Amino acid sequence: MSEQVTETPHTTVIERRSGGGAAIFIGIVLLIAVAVGAFYLFNKSQNDNARTDAIAGAAKDVGDSAKKVGDSASKAADDATK
Repeated sequence: MSEQVTETPHTTVIERRSGGGAAIFIGIVLLIAVAVGAFYLFNKSQNDNARTDAIAGAAKDVGDSAKKVGDSASKAADDATK
């Protein structure tokens, strides 16, 4: 009696995708960087607007004061000539 055992060879392929977690991590880091940059630019813009408004207000006050001084000088000159 003869026994014949035939084994068929088979190959198992295991694919591993490395870097999937790293890609997600890099994406999250980039998203955070963009959010921080946008926040910084938004605040800088608001600070510039506040500074511009403050300068404009100060210039208006100086202009109003100069007008009052001019009016006073004109009134004093008118009083001196009477």
